[in-house]
Amino acid sequence: MSSKSKRFKAILGKIDPLKEYPLDDAISLAKECATAKFDESIELHVKLGVDPRHADQQVRSTVGLPHGTGHDKKVLVIASGEKVKEAEDAGADYVGGDEKVAEIEGGWMDFDAVIATPDVMKTVGRLGKVLGPRGLMPSAKTNTVTFDVAGAVKEIKAGRVEFRVDKAGIIHNGVGRASFTAEQLSDNVRTLLRAILKARPSAVKGTYIKGIAISSTMGAGIKVDATAIQKDSAE
Repeated sequence: MSSKSKRFKAILGKIDPLKEYPLDDAISLAKECATAKFDESIELHVKLGVDPRHADQQVRSTVGLPHGTGHDKKVLVIASGEKVKEAEDAGADYVGGDEKVAEIEGGWMDFDAVIATPDVMKTVGRLGKVLGPRGLMPSAKTNTVTFDVAGAVKEIKAGRVEFRVDKAGIIHNGVGRASFTAEQLSDNVRTLLRAILKARPSAVKGTYIKGIAISSTMGAGIKVDATAIQKDSAE
């Protein structure tokens, strides 16, 4: 069993594992704990009171973070005809049709988001087993199946993120970088939480958000006072 590094032990010494911190305190602590030699991502983890095995309890949507994520996403657009030029003009990193589908089937995955027009979804559908588990499969629910490819590309480049509950009932999303100001991170976190609350399935009864934690890429989880933040984000 590997032992914890001095750096990580120092981080653990700053966090009370039994305490639920106010959001702003948790953000400041997460920034303080981001001591790696690179600009760490700040990540939000939200435990939901849903059963993802049931279709009517799935939680998946998109939201535009006001300050972006600090990560320049590589966007792939799969389209045909005039939509190819439209995607290129909008700033898509990769644009193509059947040849891009073939490249993905061959193992190419150098992109962070995929947008497809409805008319090519019959072909793109073959990629479900490859893109689905990675959360990259285009979907009308996340506005990644659309004829407005220019708008979709610009939204993603500007900081729109997709969130979805995993098999354990948890949503994991980056909300910025350690170099962001505490105010920028707070704005992003609150925006994401409001979107998660808005996406609550009608089939879910009882407590919806069961727990919230925030951390840096190489840091430890910091519990957030879920009751207070839910009340604040719902306003």
